[in-house]
Amino acid sequence: MTDLVIFDCDGVLVNSETIANEVLVADLAGYGLHVTLEESEKMFVGGTIHGVFLTARQMGADLPDGWVDGMYQQIFARLSEGVELMPGVIDLLDLLDERGIPFCVASNGPPDKMRITLGQNGQWDRFEANMVSAHTHGVAKPDPGLFLAAAEPFGASPDRTVVIEDSRNGVTAATGAGMRCLALVPDGDGAHLEHLGAEVIRHMDEVREKLRL
Repeated sequence: MTDLVIFDCDGVLVNSETIANEVLVADLAGYGLHVTLEESEKMFVGGTIHGVFLTARQMGADLPDGWVDGMYQQIFARLSEGVELMPGVIDLLDLLDERGIPFCVASNGPPDKMRITLGQNGQWDRFEANMVSAHTHGVAKPDPGLFLAAAEPFGASPDRTVVIEDSRNGVTAATGAGMRCLALVPDGDGAHLEHLGAEVIRHMDEVREKLRL
């Protein structure tokens, strides 16, 4: 029995990871740090922009102190041009509503970012009241505290909560919270997430069978 489903946002609800990393790759190159899109996604997906800032500086990029805020503005601008929902998301949300299973979103990203990506796809109203951000809760994945905070208002116990994630940090946070984790990996090898304790799925349609909805 599932009492709650917690979604990550980027790469799970919305197909935004590649867009954000394209912006990062282009900007970091301007500071002398040249990484490929694949390398950027491997290093930074599931983290925070502040984490990117610290890592990039360690790798030799001479980033200014205000870089994080400027990078968010660049990413927001690109996302505002258009970002799609991940395939199958609407059908899954509708099914959860039909079955009376509550859901929420827990992200390392700021609320404004989720408002942009979910809002342009008509889904912000579904999540606005049930949204947990590392920027407002002071704890970020891989710390399990973010998922525990998301579950608390619902009174959902960890062993009856399912998290849908796409990153190492997210899976680590979910398993650390004692929650079942489904890792959405549309392409490529999901063994690295399976190794961390996740059940790999390739499409949102598989959630129905996994949760026996």
